[in-house]
Amino acid sequence: MKQSPIMDKIQQNMQPGVITLEGFLGKDERNLIDILEEDDAEVKRLGYTHEAIADRMVELKEAGKKGLGEFTTVEPHFEVRVDSVRGKLPSPFGGPGLYSKTNTTVRNKNLNREITYTDLNIHLIRKHGFYEGKGFPFRMEPKELIKILEIEPVDTTPQIGV
Repeated sequence: MKQSPIMDKIQQNMQPGVITLEGFLGKDERNLIDILEEDDAEVKRLGYTHEAIADRMVELKEAGKKGLGEFTTVEPHFEVRVDSVRGKLPSPFGGPGLYSKTNTTVRNKNLNREITYTDLNIHLIRKHGFYEGKGFPFRMEPKELIKILEIEPVDTTPQIGV
C-alpha cells in the first residue's frame, strides 16, 4: 500500500531525537505503512489481536505494581517488576494524551526469558498495531510477546447470525 503524507509525518516523528533519543525505528528503512501491515498480518496469522496482546501486558503490569519497584511473583510462574521514572511521552501517532515513563519487566520462569515494555508500548500496540522497527533494540516482536507473556489465542472468526 502507498504511504500517505500523514503516515510520512508520523514516520518523521519516529526518527531519533524527535520524541525519544533513539526514536522508534532503528535501522528499519521500510515505510511505516509496510511495518504496520506486516505486523498486523503476523498477529492475525498467529490467531491473536493487538488488543489481546495489550490487555495481557496491562494485566501483568497491574499485578507487578504490588511489588513497589521490586520483582513480585505472579502465578503461575512469572516475576514482574514495575519501575517508574519522572516524565511522560506523547505518541508519535499524535492525538491526546501523554504516557508515563513506566517500565514493566516480566520474567517467565518456565522459559527463563524476560521482556521489558513501557506504557507507550502498550498504547502503540493497542491503538496502532505498532511494535517498533525490525532490528531496533526495543522492538516488541509479536511472536515473542505472545510466547513470553503466554497470551491465549483469540477467536477471530466472524460470527454469522449472532
